[in-house]
Amino acid sequence: MGNSCGKKKMVTVLSIDGGGIRGIIPSVLLASLESKLQELDGPNARIADYFDVVAGTSTGGLIATMLTAPNKDNGRQPLYEAKDITKFYLEHSPKIFPQDSINTSKGPKYDGKYLRSLINKLLGDITLKQALTNLVLPTFDIKLLQPVIFSTNDAKVNDWRNAKLYDACIGTSAAPTLLPAHHFKTKGSDGKTHSFDLIDGGVAANNPTLIAISHVRMESFKQNAKFNDIEPMDNKRMLVLSLGTGIASMDAPKYDAVTANNWGMLD
Repeated sequence: MGNSCGKKKMVTVLSIDGGGIRGIIPSVLLASLESKLQELDGPNARIADYFDVVAGTSTGGLIATMLTAPNKDNGRQPLYEAKDITKFYLEHSPKIFPQDSINTSKGPKYDGKYLRSLINKLLGDITLKQALTNLVLPTFDIKLLQPVIFSTNDAKVNDWRNAKLYDACIGTSAAPTLLPAHHFKTKGSDGKTHSFDLIDGGVAANNPTLIAISHVRMESFKQNAKFNDIEPMDNKRMLVLSLGTGIASMDAPKYDAVTANNWGMLD
């Protein structure tokens, strides 16, 4: 966990953007990175061993979770090796986003049933606080009209924040108009129930890098032992790897205010 720079410990952060099927791009990069780490440190080396914080939004949240959720057969190893995530996308994406789906004017384009069934089968009842390193998943609550950030550190302190990884993953990947919003409840140690009505975290932060950095700073302020030896504003002590999912084509249509003023309900 983390690397050393001189005598000072560095805090290592991995951030993975949202982008739907384009999540295959960071998955390929992570597979290459993990392969190199295994050459250096042995075949059991995993991405989660090298990052103090792993953050992901939408499809990036799914990748982050697969890299940090404990394997049911060996709780010290993650659910997936990085090389297997690319295979996951190639196998399941056509079923998550079927091309023969009917695009109606009411409801999301895809019903999300396959994705929910798949993620539920993979994660079961595993919760945030069981992640192998600190996992950070941004979502957006449409009832509260504000971002909701799920993290392993928060889950260890507040029971009501210890959501199932299944719920957090489905919430952060519920892209408006494409997949259904996700509602679920958690219960705190005081017995109170907390409700969440979530859509894609990309509404608030498609690139979760700043959220991950802010999380490290907050944990430092709170005297979290893991981040206790770093000053909250000491950016030189952070090593951040931020992976995107490509950029829009330069030939894609662009709009200006004049064009937008002519839009109607059916445009």
